[in-house]
Amino acid sequence: MCDFSVLFVPTIPEGQGLPAEFARALDSVKRIAMRDELRVTSIPAPGRLAPFSFALAADVSPSDHGEDSDLGTGRFVMLYDSDEPEEWGGRFRIVCFAQAPLETEIGVDPFLAEVAWSWLIDALEVRGASYHAASGTATKIISTGFGELAAQGDGAQIELRASWTPAGVDLGAHVEAWGDLLCMLAGIPPTAAGVSALALRRQRRA
Repeated sequence: MCDFSVLFVPTIPEGQGLPAEFARALDSVKRIAMRDELRVTSIPAPGRLAPFSFALAADVSPSDHGEDSDLGTGRFVMLYDSDEPEEWGGRFRIVCFAQAPLETEIGVDPFLAEVAWSWLIDALEVRGASYHAASGTATKIISTGFGELAAQGDGAQIELRASWTPAGVDLGAHVEAWGDLLCMLAGIPPTAAGVSALALRRQRRA
């Protein structure tokens, strides 16, 4: 869980105040409660993508919270530009990243990328997060260790990078959908009704 009220660190151009519309979007995110399986923090947002931005990082927590997590990780960036860039089709744009390790035999599944993308779309729909102009990539990574890393054997990862333009300034549901995606990639069943999970087994590090 995360206390957003004390961790919010938006990127603001020097000498400028926070736009009222951007402030309302931040407030909508502060009101949500992230899933217990996620450890969420506010991180510095990229300053060159938009005049105003905000970013979150999340890791899927292991059952033993004293362990380092290798179950999944992600980033969520909220961009705001009052000039409404043509390619965005709005004043806001969301950019997200999600990654999780998998068993090698799951990583070679020819439908894995399509499933990962469908999870994001389903999560947005179930959470009631209206949007348009969605785009992204799903990448399957297969690796083999050599030399001193040979003991690690084969491994696989799924990476999803996506962006979309939200409708309105209530962006809490978009953050919740991103959290659902991270958990599903890590093999944790969804909590929201209507999102189906595929059992993707994780490849733990040696």
